[in-house]
Amino acid sequence: MLMLDIINLPCYAEIMIAKTYSIVPDGFGGSVIEVEGDLKSGLPGFNIVGMANKTVSEARERVKSAIKSSCFSFPDKKLTINLAPADQEKDSTHLDVAIALNILILTEQLRQEDVADSAFAGELSLDGSIRPVNGIINIAEAAKEAGFKQLFIPAKNFAQGSLVKGIELKCINSLSELYFYLKHQSALPVPEIVVKNTKTDVAAPTFDQIYGQDLAKRALEIAVAGHHNILLSGPPGTGKTMLAKAALNLLPPLTEPEQISSTKIYSLSGLSSNVIVTRPFRAPHHTSSLAALIGGGPKALPGDISLAHLGVLFLDELPEYPRPILEALRQPLEDRQVSISRAKRRVTYPADFMLIATMNPCPCGYLGDPNHPCTCAPSQIQAYQKKLSGPFLDRIDLFVNVDRVSTSKLLSTTHQKASSTHPGTSHIKDSILSAINAQRARYSNQATYNASLPTHQIATLIPLSPPEKSFLDAAANSLNLSARSYFKTIKVARTIADLEGSSNIKQSHLAEALNFRKIPLEKTSSF
Repeated sequence: MLMLDIINLPCYAEIMIAKTYSIVPDGFGGSVIEVEGDLKSGLPGFNIVGMANKTVSEARERVKSAIKSSCFSFPDKKLTINLAPADQEKDSTHLDVAIALNILILTEQLRQEDVADSAFAGELSLDGSIRPVNGIINIAEAAKEAGFKQLFIPAKNFAQGSLVKGIELKCINSLSELYFYLKHQSALPVPEIVVKNTKTDVAAPTFDQIYGQDLAKRALEIAVAGHHNILLSGPPGTGKTMLAKAALNLLPPLTEPEQISSTKIYSLSGLSSNVIVTRPFRAPHHTSSLAALIGGGPKALPGDISLAHLGVLFLDELPEYPRPILEALRQPLEDRQVSISRAKRRVTYPADFMLIATMNPCPCGYLGDPNHPCTCAPSQIQAYQKKLSGPFLDRIDLFVNVDRVSTSKLLSTTHQKASSTHPGTSHIKDSILSAINAQRARYSNQATYNASLPTHQIATLIPLSPPEKSFLDAAANSLNLSARSYFKTIKVARTIADLEGSSNIKQSHLAEALNFRKIPLEKTSSF
């Protein structure tokens, strides 16, 4: 029998595989991408395989030009770059630096050991400089979880990336700068972290600048303190929008974990390269598409409800929004997150926002106004109010009627002075902060507010005494409260008690909470 001596067979081609690592955002997380390089003799060519879309395929020209511009040599052989895992679609410019380093290893300008235990992310320009990328917090968290010791990122992404602790971040400005650092010939610069206040540009008045509307101010104080959803209804020109914007001055600052979560969303969307230090305020127009509000598109990016995470989503003239958009809000309002499904992927984003909505009682806006007759036909009023379904309204915690203020008092300056019955903005902010601290102590969690407390934990964490429970049960039967409204009443009452510094929920707290369950629509006579 003929036996072949396989060991002594000649090797006709020496195979060299170089490996570098990069990370790309994947939904609200990140995925590690292994960049494999193979260089062989043959006709010169540069191929990228591994489900690379057009953005990644175009990296060939960027990388080639960046290498030559940085005075490195580019091989004139057959070059193949594989992006693993091959069954995951790659759609980003994050891989440019890792691909360039891979080629430098293949051409023996770098050693494989030089990039050990390191991951790289950044977009290369044609002159070799490195541009910032989106989703840097996703990248840093994924690198930390994967066990990399060092993560090299663009210098302009350093402020956001530094929010993630537990991994060594290195900022890079150019390919040549990175090369000389890896060769231990120079040090990398350490940029100064400048946290910019990225508060919304919405002009925000204070409660001290708004005359009257004590009931609406009280409702907004409760809503901000407990992170409750609120609907303001009333004729046009009564100050509903101004009241909603004034709530901006009542919002407490973001905690450090909340800064990471909020900045992560804005970085992923490419809307900010700074650290988000104030609570977001999103006010999408009623003509916004479903994908813009809820999230989606080809890349399944977050929408306004996720950009409003830990802040306020303001919907002005609520019935003007298309019915499908309002119905799509039902699940995020309940679950505090939104899931976006596409043919090849499913992404979940946080959406723990406080909804502040305004509306007119009818198309002309003057239904119930004693000073202005309503010109709408009953059928018009009914069609207008039916745009808001019962299940959607059931997810709102507080309903407030905003009445008209006499024009003779609008320019008065006496209302700006705080009193015992009309506390000033600073006093309200102090009460809200005390209520929030009470919630954090009660739930041992900075991310849980009264409004977001799961229903099954209410009996344990915010119990009612027998007299208070009997009072609420009687009111629920009389007013025909749904189960969701019943529990929302308890949560709102708990927030009212927190604002007063009370350890227990009293009947007065429940009565005030029930008063805010009156839906201000003519077609709704029950709860």
